Amino acid sequence: MSDRKKFTSVSIPSFLFEKAKEKSIKSGFPSVSSYVGYVLREILSEDADAKISADAEIVKHRLRSLGYIDDE
Repeated sequence: MSDRKKFTSVSIPSFLFEKAKEKSIKSGFPSVSSYVGYVLREILSEDADAKISADAEIVKHRLRSLGYIDDE
C-alpha cells in the first residue's frame, strides 16, 4: 500500500482542533482531517520554506531600521 494511502493519528490540544474545525467548515473541507492535511502540506512544502525565509529577512530589515539589530 502506498504511503499516501496510510493514515495515522496526531494528538493536538482541543482548542486547536476547534479552530481547525471552524476553518475547515468555512473553507468547505469535508472534514477536519482533510483540512489539517492540506495545511500541513502547504506548510511543509518547499515554497513555504522560501516564503518563511523571505519573511524573516523582511522582519530583520524592519528591526534593523528601528535600531533593534546592529549591523555587524
